[in-house]
Amino acid sequence: MTSHLETELSTQPDVWAEVVDRSETLLPPLPARGQRVAAVGCGTSWFMAQAYAALRESRGHGVTDAFAASEFPRERDYDKVVLITRSGTTTEVIEVMRDLRERGVPHVAIVATPGTQVAEQAQECVLLDFADEQSVVQTRFATAALGLLRLSVGDDLSAAIADAREILRIPREDLFPASLTEVEQVTFLGRGWSVGLANEAGLKLRESVQFWTEAYPAMEYRHGPISIAAPGRAVWTLDELPEGLADSVTATGAELVTHPGVDPMAELVRVHRYCVVRAELAGVDPDQPRNLTRSIVLS
Repeated sequence: MTSHLETELSTQPDVWAEVVDRSETLLPPLPARGQRVAAVGCGTSWFMAQAYAALRESRGHGVTDAFAASEFPRERDYDKVVLITRSGTTTEVIEVMRDLRERGVPHVAIVATPGTQVAEQAQECVLLDFADEQSVVQTRFATAALGLLRLSVGDDLSAAIADAREILRIPREDLFPASLTEVEQVTFLGRGWSVGLANEAGLKLRESVQFWTEAYPAMEYRHGPISIAAPGRAVWTLDELPEGLADSVTATGAELVTHPGVDPMAELVRVHRYCVVRAELAGVDPDQPRNLTRSIVLS
């Protein structure tokens, strides 16, 4: 039986294309160039916020910070705050939203589920209900939200869509080295905006397979984390590697996984497919991650 995770991850490029098609109505509530912005979320949504913040600053659109909702600095001033929550019911995001409403801070929520507290009570709401999911483990809502945020800073998603479609066409046996199905540990690396995607790749593998993963900015990898690299483990980069790092990884005996030229958001789709393969090999149901629910609602 095909899991919700496998079904939903395979729709991502089509959902991204729908985001592009609807962009004229979806983009207006998002932050304008020059505004001081914070992006807030929990778990996967936080990592999408990290990617957006780095991307927005690198594109010259203005100072942009990213926070886990529980760590949002309420004393700090922003021109606009972006709240990302698939369910619209996450406790920490609701608390941030209430504080923003009380202080009169402009904010917009990106939500998948209509009729929820965040969708109904946020000052502005961008509804991506066409990207909603049944799986506890997020794939298409998160990348659809990031795709929309990429459009808001001037990115063209055509290459990402094409790359993702090609990755989904590749037979499983050719998707990544066969030895990658046997490694005991994977470290994901990113640079700039893809650091958030590396963090998300690690989370996806932990959630869906209950597997040991880590994630770092690529340049930071040599400052300690490389000490765990060894034969039988892998280092997977979602972006171009800094000069000399490939040689450093190879010297440890760890397997280096890299696909130069592939859009990092599309490379995350390859990671999603890897999660499905590893879950099957481990006899784990990726739709029933241990100790997790679709939304974290705290009493």
